[in-house]
Amino acid sequence: MSKITLKGNEINTVGELPAVGSKAKDFKLIGGDLAPKSLNDFSGNKLILNIFPSIDTGTCAASVRNFNKEATNLTNTKVLCISRDLPFAQKRFCGAEGIENVVMLSDFKTGQFGKDYGLEILDGPLAGLNSRCIVILNEEGDVIYTEQVQETTEEPNYEKALNSL
Repeated sequence: MSKITLKGNEINTVGELPAVGSKAKDFKLIGGDLAPKSLNDFSGNKLILNIFPSIDTGTCAASVRNFNKEATNLTNTKVLCISRDLPFAQKRFCGAEGIENVVMLSDFKTGQFGKDYGLEILDGPLAGLNSRCIVILNEEGDVIYTEQVQETTEEPNYEKALNSL
């Protein structure tokens, strides 16, 4: 269990992020077209998993905008933006914001991704949502970088994450 905060108040997640050097666990998430997506659908690419509670908050939206901008400069790298939002909400946001360089994926059906990756929030007002994290995988699906943002209202360290590639 990890301890993080929301506006200074301590909350907990179900576990720990995958260890650097470990093999990423497969997942089943839902894309904007409502089709299931798995880790294998992105094989051969480096992956930035930008995970956050909800696209309808300022900090979460900022992370998607930032990674959308950065994605244009990345080679052989896909940015997967993952939340428990419905795919319809994710699609609405991307359409309104002109977001085209990231892949939006939803963990709304079962929340299993959040459990498997140890980042589901257990308590407090955001219980059941995914905490703000970055997990980066190499082309072989190995975890090469993780960040659990300690204060949920803050953005991740983009520079450090991108430098890990």
